[in-house]
Amino acid sequence: MTLAMGWDEWCRHDGVALAERVRRGELSAAEVAAQAAAGIAATNPALSAVVEVFEDAVADPSVDGSNPLGPLAGVPYLMKDLGPTLAGRLQEMGSLFMRGNRATADSFLASRLRQAGLNIIGRSTTPEFGVCSSAENPAVYVTRNPWDTEYTTCGSSAGTAAMVAAGVVPLSHATDGGGSIRIPAGVNGNIGLKPSRGVFSIAPAASDLTGLVSIQGCHSRTVRDTAVFVDACRGGAPGEFMPYWSAPEPYARLIERDPPPLRIAMSHEWGDYRATPAIVAELERVGRLFESLGHRVEWALPDVDLRAAFTAQTTCYISNFAQTIGNLLAARGLDRPPAALIEPINIKIWEAGRHTTYDERYRMQTVFNATSRAFGRFFEQWDIILTPITALPTPRIGTTEYLTISDNPSVYDWFANLWRNFAYTPMANLCGIPALSLPLAWHDNGLPLGMQIQARQADDGLLLQLAAQVERAIGGRWNDGRLPTVHVTNPMYGTGAIPT
Repeated sequence: MTLAMGWDEWCRHDGVALAERVRRGELSAAEVAAQAAAGIAATNPALSAVVEVFEDAVADPSVDGSNPLGPLAGVPYLMKDLGPTLAGRLQEMGSLFMRGNRATADSFLASRLRQAGLNIIGRSTTPEFGVCSSAENPAVYVTRNPWDTEYTTCGSSAGTAAMVAAGVVPLSHATDGGGSIRIPAGVNGNIGLKPSRGVFSIAPAASDLTGLVSIQGCHSRTVRDTAVFVDACRGGAPGEFMPYWSAPEPYARLIERDPPPLRIAMSHEWGDYRATPAIVAELERVGRLFESLGHRVEWALPDVDLRAAFTAQTTCYISNFAQTIGNLLAARGLDRPPAALIEPINIKIWEAGRHTTYDERYRMQTVFNATSRAFGRFFEQWDIILTPITALPTPRIGTTEYLTISDNPSVYDWFANLWRNFAYTPMANLCGIPALSLPLAWHDNGLPLGMQIQARQADDGLLLQLAAQVERAIGGRWNDGRLPTVHVTNPMYGTGAIPT
């Protein structure tokens, strides 16, 4: 197959640039889709990041009603196999139990993606129901990190992270209930924004109190792609339970200006959790980068009972996921999860959470309220909180303690162990505030380490504005300009030849 361009040229285009060339008639949406499909074919045997390619959408980008005049018209896009549904397409949620599950309608966000012009060409991998830290169950698939395939991508937006990092697509769908956009972005060297609550809707499901901590988003390689994505896809469906807000000006225009000097609070001491010395050193280095841009950076942290907050967050996850699993069981007339088809920790979550009382949820929400108010007070004095994305090095493939195939007898101990590594991301979900992972740092072993910036609710634009300032300062060279081993520009992969 003859490609529209060489892979080096392909990777010099972000989504906005590809859409502009399609608009000018220099490329067709079908040519762009075919190139992305070729990238999947070349890299997916090594990464196992894409569940399915929609061949009809590759051949005819208009097949599902993608808007040819949208700001991202013709840009190839992968949908995480979880969350928003696509009419007539499979959605299997990383689970043997959900094999063959086919959606009957587009969710609201899917319609917004199509209106933006995105061409959804396939499904990216996720752990079962999006629960654990990695898409890693050998009975389903094992998604690998393109920087070193002996390591995990983390999750739950696993396949999206790998495909964006490998240069296959410029941006791709992700979801975040406690870090599932930001953690894999940080581990794979992508940009990952968890927006504020009230930005994206997946009506008719989970866009109310039943989806309190979860939000939609994307991974990208440029700040402007994320800005245009949010501008084009935000907003609530008619009759939303919660308010959906709009920005005073499009983010795509806002990011063209530097932010004013900001007050940046830096921390790695997050309740009971601490980062390793190597990660702290990288955090301090990034803090100095922000200082060089004219911002004030100091060690500071909100006055929050983080131990109580993590306990409440655990209650939220267990009760929410128990209901998700219970609803899937009820749809098939089952009264308990089949052990051969649903992973052990998810069964324990169902057992622990299915009878959660209103009193338990009320106490949980009381802690949520106190925590959110405390962060709000903190943001009266500070503009940004800077932390690492993770406290510990990226796990190797086969580290089952973080997986829902774990044999841990206690689901509470399993969650407590998650927090030791992934402590810095869940509070943004609890509080509904925006948080952004930027590919600015490194682990000792040469794998990417994301740095997280958080801001007050509805200050998503400020995060993107600061990120764009950094992007200009480093000449657009995220990850210091380095590329993963598994990448479309590597002749071993971009030519379609798969190493043995």
